[in-house]
Amino acid sequence: MASKLKMVSWEEFGSLAERLATSIARSRERYELVIGILRGGGPLALVVADRIKSRVDFINVKSYVGVGSRKEPSVLSTITENIGGRNTLIVDDLIDEGTTMNFIVSFLRDNYRPKLLRTSVLFVKPWSKFKPDYYLDTIEEWVVFPWELCEFNILRC
Repeated sequence: MASKLKMVSWEEFGSLAERLATSIARSRERYELVIGILRGGGPLALVVADRIKSRVDFINVKSYVGVGSRKEPSVLSTITENIGGRNTLIVDDLIDEGTTMNFIVSFLRDNYRPKLLRTSVLFVKPWSKFKPDYYLDTIEEWVVFPWELCEFNILRC
């Protein structure tokens, strides 16, 4: 894990989300459903789905047990939409090693059989084994998003 932190404010998150949504829209690929990976992909999926005029759903997968401490991913709750035969976009805040995204892609393909399945994130780590279809930047720092301030004791909650 990188020792430096990158703090992302709500304002910066909004700008990043708009940039990612614009990039996806410019690809001319049409998605019938955006699936946000909770927790971090939730806010981003809402923005992306709105901007590309798509429905949105969420999947909750647990793979972290602390800062930099991981376990095998497991699905806590899954989507309610039928994505069989549909163009689907998975959205998360970032990809670290790629284990979670790889797991979700396999899970959705095996269990729901979408016509097309693409991935998008704001940031990807340089050591990731998974390269998303859409992303803004490669970053080494540990990113703290505005919905994680208490989790990382930034606000002393």
